[in-house]
Amino acid sequence: MATVRFPDEPGFTGRFAPVRLEGEIRGLEVIQGEVPESLRGTFYRVGADPAWPPVVPNDFYFNADGMVAMFRFENGYVDFRSRYVRTPRFLAERAARRSLFGAYRNPYTDDPSVTGISRGLANTNVYWHAGRLLASKEDSAPIQIDPDTLETVGEWTWAGDLASQTATAHPKIDPRTGELVFFGYAAKGETTPDIAYYEADRDGRIMHEAWFQAPYSSMIHDWAVTEHFVVFPIIPLTSDLERLKAGGPYYVWDGSKDVYLGVVPRRGSDVRWYRGTNRFASHIMNAFDDGRYVHIDTPVGENSAFPWFPDITGAPFDPDKTKGYLSRWTIDTMGETDGFTQRRLTNCSGEFPRTDDRWATRGYRFGVINLTDVPGQTPADGMPGFRWLASIDLATQAMKRRFAGDDSTVQEAIFVPPRPDAPHGDGYVMQLVDRHALARTDLLILDARQVDGQPVATVKIPIRMPGGLHGNWVTAEQLARRAA
Repeated sequence: MATVRFPDEPGFTGRFAPVRLEGEIRGLEVIQGEVPESLRGTFYRVGADPAWPPVVPNDFYFNADGMVAMFRFENGYVDFRSRYVRTPRFLAERAARRSLFGAYRNPYTDDPSVTGISRGLANTNVYWHAGRLLASKEDSAPIQIDPDTLETVGEWTWAGDLASQTATAHPKIDPRTGELVFFGYAAKGETTPDIAYYEADRDGRIMHEAWFQAPYSSMIHDWAVTEHFVVFPIIPLTSDLERLKAGGPYYVWDGSKDVYLGVVPRRGSDVRWYRGTNRFASHIMNAFDDGRYVHIDTPVGENSAFPWFPDITGAPFDPDKTKGYLSRWTIDTMGETDGFTQRRLTNCSGEFPRTDDRWATRGYRFGVINLTDVPGQTPADGMPGFRWLASIDLATQAMKRRFAGDDSTVQEAIFVPPRPDAPHGDGYVMQLVDRHALARTDLLILDARQVDGQPVATVKIPIRMPGGLHGNWVTAEQLARRAA
């Protein structure tokens, strides 16, 4: 007899158990404070939530279907909706009532019936550009979804002009021009070292394309974009086709390899590689340049922060070596050496950094980051994960911290300006806080200048939200100018 049963494994039980719920709530309950009536727009976010039990043992978070959620703010009310992205992969498995795709990014482990069907999951980021809402994962083209209903429109390849097989889940929007700056890695197929760099104008038309080869094949999850440069970080989570064909993991951590930063002038076609010793970094808070020096702010650790990708030597996962501390990499684009410098900015380890995106690509002061450790503070419940939100003044390195509370962890925060011309860092920070003992999630609206103070409002979501990855705010004015 057919049955649906998820495995009794850490990635599918307890606070990591699948939610699998699509739904709508008109008017979420506000249990503290008041939602500012001036907030008009929608907070979109996406996470990984498996619709069906996996067919491979010890499957993990990244290899799960994309569940998009939206919080629409209007006249002091907050409406909620959640829906799976109807990728080709999701539809094939929904029809079969079971998983048909195998291990993470490994088509050699799939059921023969799905050969040739896109493996994309659209589970990593959801962003707005040129009047379109796009859900994305870095192994495929993004999926356009309806901004009101969250129904899937279909794959978006920039009117057929995307030559790369992949597109990053971390595009950057130039706040001066409205241009979308993006890339694809493994652009000619899984494990290939090819990188395709693109810029699309504010209307969504690709106006620049250039191709490069990385020093070795690796994950390029996030990257840096400034006013005059783009930078591709090559971090030694390495991929190999023969290992993939043999059933091995897509990525392994190789501590013997150096880090490379590939610097390309905006809309350029020549890359210069800068080299540094082995280390790990993933997400970028922001980057900027003065015409010569490029500065990149990112959490940096000794080893990979992903326990499901093994060490090439077989060494066990060491959580202490994975702690990432917000640091600044500086590259001299006119210097004669091929190195770069690193300066630590905080003494607290964390990840998921964000900034006021109106200052993306240029000099800035305001940022927020989720923290796993604060010196001298150990939560009594002993729960691992992101337990604090912190804001940081990059000019003074002063931090303000908010503890999530007992049995609580935080998801990625976003910054929301109250109006387009508000001063840098003036506005709100929105963050989902998972209340594990209560099996629910709260949406906190915080004063960006006082994230450690009383929330402006706390909105109750009466279910536990699946773990999210990334999201963005879209104003009511932007939604009114949606594409056909």
